[in-house]
Amino acid sequence: MNHPLLTLFHTRSRAAARGDAGYSTEAIVVIALLVGLAIAAFAVVTPAVTDKADEIVDALSE
Repeated sequence: MNHPLLTLFHTRSRAAARGDAGYSTEAIVVIALLVGLAIAAFAVVTPAVTDKADEIVDALSE
């Protein structure tokens, strides 16, 4: 089994038999999507919280 194509086929077939091929890529994509959603949520919530905090400061200073 010294031929490169046979070695490649053997390696790929073993990876397919394990059933976990591509798991790390899938995990990275899911994590990237979750980070993107967190950044979007932060961008939406921050102005509202800042405005409310400014209202509280203005109310206390009157």
